[in-house]
Amino acid sequence: MREDVEALDIRDVTANWVNAAVLQAQIDDRIKALADLSHTPLFFGRLDYLHAPGAELAEGAGGEQFYIGRRHVHDGDGDPMVIDWRAPVSQPFYRASKKDPQDIALRRRFGYTAGELTAYEDEHLSDPAESAAVSKLLQQEIERPRVGPMRDIVATIQPEQDEIVRSGLSGSVCVQGGPGTGKTAVGLHRVAYLLYAHRERLARTGTLVIGPNRSFLHYIEQVLPALGELEVKQATVDDLVAREGLEVRGTDTAPTAVIKGDARMATVLRRAVRSHVTEPSEPLVVVRGSRRWRVPAYELAEIVAELQNREIRYGAARDALPQRIAHTVLVRMEQAGEAPDDRVQDAVARNAAVKAAVKAVWPLLEPAKLVLRLLSDPEFLAAHADGVLTADEQRLLLWPKPFRGVKAAKWSAADLVLIDEAADLVERTPSLGHVVVDEAQDLSPMQYRAVGRRCTTGSATVLGDLAQGTTPWATRSWDEALAHLGKPEAVLEELTAGFRVPREVIAYASRLLPAISPGLAPVSSVRETPGSLVVKESGDLTADVVAACRDSLAHEGSIGLIAADARIPGLAEALLAAGLPYLAPGEETTAHARLTLVPASLAKGLEYDYVVLDEPAAIVSGEPDERTGLRRLYVCLTRAVSGLTALHTAPLPPALA
Repeated sequence: MREDVEALDIRDVTANWVNAAVLQAQIDDRIKALADLSHTPLFFGRLDYLHAPGAELAEGAGGEQFYIGRRHVHDGDGDPMVIDWRAPVSQPFYRASKKDPQDIALRRRFGYTAGELTAYEDEHLSDPAESAAVSKLLQQEIERPRVGPMRDIVATIQPEQDEIVRSGLSGSVCVQGGPGTGKTAVGLHRVAYLLYAHRERLARTGTLVIGPNRSFLHYIEQVLPALGELEVKQATVDDLVAREGLEVRGTDTAPTAVIKGDARMATVLRRAVRSHVTEPSEPLVVVRGSRRWRVPAYELAEIVAELQNREIRYGAARDALPQRIAHTVLVRMEQAGEAPDDRVQDAVARNAAVKAAVKAVWPLLEPAKLVLRLLSDPEFLAAHADGVLTADEQRLLLWPKPFRGVKAAKWSAADLVLIDEAADLVERTPSLGHVVVDEAQDLSPMQYRAVGRRCTTGSATVLGDLAQGTTPWATRSWDEALAHLGKPEAVLEELTAGFRVPREVIAYASRLLPAISPGLAPVSSVRETPGSLVVKESGDLTADVVAACRDSLAHEGSIGLIAADARIPGLAEALLAAGLPYLAPGEETTAHARLTLVPASLAKGLEYDYVVLDEPAAIVSGEPDERTGLRRLYVCLTRAVSGLTALHTAPLPPALA
């Protein structure tokens, strides 16, 4: 198939060089999408239907056989050999069961090692004599060592995951899922499914995956290309709100960051923006040739008030104002017996007197300058925060020493979110067709608004776990979060079956749930792995941690050493001194480097076959408050796929002791 595309000759089918360039770019993308992945088989399953799909279920009617794979594959004559996993005919591979066979006689799963077929396993779903059994190949695929970046799960999607993956484009979905439930994979596969089902529409409007940090995005970046989807952009919230010329050089204290992230700041900003519009106090006189046309101040004020009442963007209203004034002048011209046309109206709108009036009444507004003034000028802030923020909250917002200008200011990440809000009040932010936001529980209300602006006319998939909220402004409820996102109608789905974390490990970590997220259902892991949890008090912590890393490297797969951020430099030195090379989070493992040194603050969303956890108490004390610290610890405890070794000298948190 790839060779056929490479052999295409477009010289005689394009009208001009522009068409040729566009078509060649599309061909290049198609060639990339058809790239061979050496360890990825073209098919992983087979379905034998009792009857041909769509045909009458008549006695004696023959069935059909379909191979299921990551993408559609056809032979030299164009006849299908492998059906895309997203096609409707593939759906029973994920949802059919002994109770509901969905007209499937046989479901076959194939096992592969390094891309070579090594096993297969059959289920005769319509045979009452055969009892239901747990698929060994399915379990082996789930437990396969994690080497390299995150991989797709098309061979192991579960029925409850498949329902979310195949939900329609028009509705937004929020997925609450504990550690190991596959929520990130579900979100990425949902993007792949939507691109399959609505390719033309999403090609026009675009798709975006938003992750918590660069390490996380690097970890997941190969999933969609492995499924043949190359056009999905990936970004962090900081990337979304970044503005040219503005650098993040400052940091906020936790209380200040909480106020800056509060949804009430949207009201303060809206008031501040609208305050720049002033009521006209002088009449306007437009000179055209020998005639003078006068618009009284009260009439100008009516035009300004009407534009304000329409609630349109500041910039759009400013652009409309000269045309509204010009229309009023044209009415006077017509009353005087003239017959002006659209060209005359445009000329009046460009008249120097009209421009001067617009500049005085509705001045140009720079979002960054507006936020700079709010954070620097106590009187300006007080005027627009009155009744919204308390005096103490206003004091937290103000910089100790005002900066001279926009470029000199030491902006924080939260400040850029405020500037993004102000920019949207001035000019509407373009909307995409679909946005996926992962680890959403850590977003502030203002960050939710920033994400929501990117999908006002599209839909969203929100992924997260309330128990893993590790910011002081972490989400308290999904209803609240979805309201800030602008998607209150989103369907809330909950994944409670765990496939990644061993039962012993997740049960241990779940002891923290009553303290960090009361009422949240614990994850029920389907994997029982005796010996997967070791919790040990240490006499020489650093030496014992290095030894535990060395022991873990005797196993196959990836190893993660997770520690409080303050402990990372010392552990790095100890690893190098012991001759153990290590990677940074997100870097790809190799045969010679399988150990990753992970600061606790970057552990979220990552996974390793074996995890060595250094000093749980230090992870808790490294956060601004105990609840946030326990949530950070919950995240770190649940990164292991095969085994967790936790070493400590300080007493464990009471919930774990």
